[in-house]
Amino acid sequence: MTATDPALTALAQGWHALSLLHGRIEAHIERALQAGHDLSVREYSLLDVLSRQHDGEGGHLQMKQVADAVVLSQSATTRLVTRLEDRGLLTRYLCPTDRRGIYTNVTDAGLRLLEEARPTNEAALREALDEAAENPELTPLVRTVEELRVPA
Repeated sequence: MTATDPALTALAQGWHALSLLHGRIEAHIERALQAGHDLSVREYSLLDVLSRQHDGEGGHLQMKQVADAVVLSQSATTRLVTRLEDRGLLTRYLCPTDRRGIYTNVTDAGLRLLEEARPTNEAALREALDEAAENPELTPLVRTVEELRVPA
């Protein structure tokens, strides 16, 4: 294969389109969440992931699992958790069965903010997808996103 190989070019164009769609969506949601709730996309995502924890077997996530879920490094996730903890939206505690483990829970204030921000997030996502669908290069990707049925 060469750098001008049509298969590589098509692959690169597909990746570019996917990256462009992601960037546009994230920027649109970021503006909406910041304006309406003083939350970043990453903060919203972290609150959302942590709000789905439960007290059953395997119901609490370790920091590495949280980092994977929000697509950040462990150190960036720890800094994000600290910022939200300082705002009173999260709380940390020692794992009762493994004193080395630290879990993070969403506080009542964090849950309220998440519920207030959820409609903003969903509306901004819809708006961003509608805008992107007007670009012929992005239309097929928008359709794919709209058709995905991924379990939470």
